[in-house]
Amino acid sequence: MKDKNIAALWSHIHWLSVLAQCGSFTAAAAYLNVSKAAMSQRIAELEQAAGIPLVRRTTRSVRLTEAGQQLTENTRHAFEQIADSFDVVRDQAASPQGTVHVSAPVALARQQLVPRLPSFLRENPNIRIELDLSDQLSSLSGEGFDLAIRHTSVPPATHVAWSLCEVRSVLVASPAYLDRCGMPEHPLDLTSHACLHYPRRQRNAVWTLETVGKKTAAHKRHVVPVRGPFAVNNSEGLREAAQAGLGITILPDFSAQQALRKGDLLRVLPDWNPTGVFGNALYVIRPYTSHVPRAVQVLVKYLRDVFKDGFPV
Repeated sequence: MKDKNIAALWSHIHWLSVLAQCGSFTAAAAYLNVSKAAMSQRIAELEQAAGIPLVRRTTRSVRLTEAGQQLTENTRHAFEQIADSFDVVRDQAASPQGTVHVSAPVALARQQLVPRLPSFLRENPNIRIELDLSDQLSSLSGEGFDLAIRHTSVPPATHVAWSLCEVRSVLVASPAYLDRCGMPEHPLDLTSHACLHYPRRQRNAVWTLETVGKKTAAHKRHVVPVRGPFAVNNSEGLREAAQAGLGITILPDFSAQQALRKGDLLRVLPDWNPTGVFGNALYVIRPYTSHVPRAVQVLVKYLRDVFKDGFPV
């Protein structure tokens, strides 16, 4: 058995590791839900027991000394293993519980994900979801996310990924715009229309359209330069601009679905598929971890079930 005086310092070492991650006594104390004075006292006790400074304190920042860095690095995996072991034990409870941190694209989450979460939370009262809405592709493990929903054509190979459903892109415009400017009959007609596009890195906007169906000898593909009065990197913004009659746009089916059903938007060139603007599938992904909490497993199963039919338009 280890020296009991050393065993009494386990929590002190953990607090030091939290301080290293948070970068300040104030942030570390808030994370641990303790006072700043208690945090400072615990680190001072650890330094006294070690007989060497572990933290460099300045008026602006806190940094670990070489000894402090060595101590936290050597014990980091042990504390991670303790946390994983506790998760395994907690998951043996009668019902899944805990907080699931999820990242999702803004438009998809607002229109399709958030409306589906209340029923899940009612069925799983001990699960809490923290949802971060962002179109940026964040590092899941680096930013503390358990899951992310990605609208892409190829899921990242560095993560575990499940396909939720296919996503189609559709060309749409408002009835008022089509009454005013006419319905295009061919992709090349788009060059004379106001086209609302999702800006990419290329300088000039182009849309690629292919004939619907399998690629055969009759398959056709057109790359059409387009221009219009408005561009925005958000499908909700494009949808609202199209509904206002500003022009024709390309939307993923999950953004267009409700507006098409209500008649606020109409399909344009339905025999042609726009490609290359948005991803062609939804995935739910998670980092590779040795243990997956039951709350995460249950949410993944629910998402796969509620999105399996996609977004028919």
